[in-house]
Amino acid sequence: MSKNLSHLSFRKGVEKNLFERMVTAADEAGTAESPEFVRSLGEDSLFGDAVTLGAVSFYDFTKAENAGKKVLICNGSACLCAGTQEKLHLDLEGHFKAEEIGHICCLGRCHQGDAFQFEGKNYSGQSAGALKSLFESGQGDDSDNYVVASPLTNPQLTAPFPGIETYYAPFRDLIAKADREALAVELKESGLRGRGGAGFPLHFKWAGAKSSPGPVKYIVCNADEGDPGAYIDKYLMELQPHSVLLGMMVAGWYAGAEVGILYIRAEYPDSVRIIDEAIADLHAAGLLGENILGSGFNFALKTIKGAGAYICGEETALLSSIEGQRPEVRTRPPFPTVEGLFRRPTIVNNVETFSNIHAILTLGGKGYAAIGTPQSTGPKLISLDSHFVKPGIYEVAMGTPLLDVINLAGGFKTKIKAIQIGGPLGGIIPISHVDKLTVDFESFKNAGFLLGHAGVVSIPETMPMIQYIQHLFQFTSDESCGKCFPCRLGSTRGKELIAKAREDDSYKIDRELLNDLLETMELTSLCALGGGVPLPIKNALQHFDAELRPYFAS
Repeated sequence: MSKNLSHLSFRKGVEKNLFERMVTAADEAGTAESPEFVRSLGEDSLFGDAVTLGAVSFYDFTKAENAGKKVLICNGSACLCAGTQEKLHLDLEGHFKAEEIGHICCLGRCHQGDAFQFEGKNYSGQSAGALKSLFESGQGDDSDNYVVASPLTNPQLTAPFPGIETYYAPFRDLIAKADREALAVELKESGLRGRGGAGFPLHFKWAGAKSSPGPVKYIVCNADEGDPGAYIDKYLMELQPHSVLLGMMVAGWYAGAEVGILYIRAEYPDSVRIIDEAIADLHAAGLLGENILGSGFNFALKTIKGAGAYICGEETALLSSIEGQRPEVRTRPPFPTVEGLFRRPTIVNNVETFSNIHAILTLGGKGYAAIGTPQSTGPKLISLDSHFVKPGIYEVAMGTPLLDVINLAGGFKTKIKAIQIGGPLGGIIPISHVDKLTVDFESFKNAGFLLGHAGVVSIPETMPMIQYIQHLFQFTSDESCGKCFPCRLGSTRGKELIAKAREDDSYKIDRELLNDLLETMELTSLCALGGGVPLPIKNALQHFDAELRPYFAS
């Protein structure tokens, strides 16, 4: 059924894609779940009412519950651990009715806390006086300031932008020489692995899409950076937008695709605006469109704004979303390089992955690989939350001791008992283990953790670990696409177990029951959402046994 829907959606094309029509309807009316819109879109797309309703009722910003919300409070892990949101909610109740206050996750203001969205803009760190001015006179400071630094002598991802003419010179040379095999060699020698969390070799993915038959192919940038604590992609899109766009253009030229799509989360309104401005600049410079620089290469770039769904960070759910379907995870194989967007060959990489391509073009594959370790090459961005003395974005070489990164940021300004790296599916690392890790895939995996996207959330000593575990189950339950039982039901049962133990002193959790639940989720979930959340919970059970023992029967 879903394949047929993909082909029907293809008939409408990217420019008239069904998902954008849902988002536009919700922007205008507060929801896209009205019977009139559902029926109209169902008839026009030939999807039918049931399929269309299944889609619009899924997203935070298109479903009926969104109507009437005027201000949205961030409820991500970083803001939870910052301890700022309860007071913020009380402050907002002085300006809005209870039903006008909603929740959103995550705004990428992890470096500050007190994060909320109002009238399409993000704010954080606002005083009571600033809130009064914002809501009564419309005057507010939405600036987003954080440290951007690197100890590298030749930083790649945090270097100043030299201008379009200079920055795109390697791209001009590339399409002029038209030697795709030479680029394939450089990509392989670079050893670049995907920065979205899985660490999959880029050269293998790109070669797969290039060799897949078919006249239509796509390049998709997964800019749905939903991990609370991570604002790496946000930084790149807003302060280094051309690094992302160049990488997508190179991918399009290499694989034979003529359309590139950036699926950017609605929680990042500035990212959407800035990327659109950068695309317009490329058109003005003659680097996008038909027959670019007389090379015969045609390429267009387009942004699509998300609608509030963490699961769209999973590549196949993202593709279904663009097609106007409910964003459920697809079974694999076939992989997107064979059957991706509209069931056509598609390269899907995240923002930071595409941003590394410029370094490979300028340094060469071997030069790029000289940064980092043999298995984890190149530079890596890390985002640090508000518990650090100097929170922000840090670019380091893969293999850098994690303790060095913490010291670069001046250490912690509050007492911290653990850090979670890699979002809600990342490992929970006790502070006693920080000096044993280096920033690379192997170090984290061998120690029983996960580097993932490398967003850091600090868990303060004042935060009960049982509360944090409940938060992780709650997050997974809220964000599950619902397609597979282990994730949908397992996260809900886990949340209920923990909540009951916290609320009822006489109730103790059966440890064997919880272990069985975690194992079932880990082994049988369709994707990393249900399959990944057991990792941090197991870490907590192992490293914080003494603190958690009172909640268990044995």
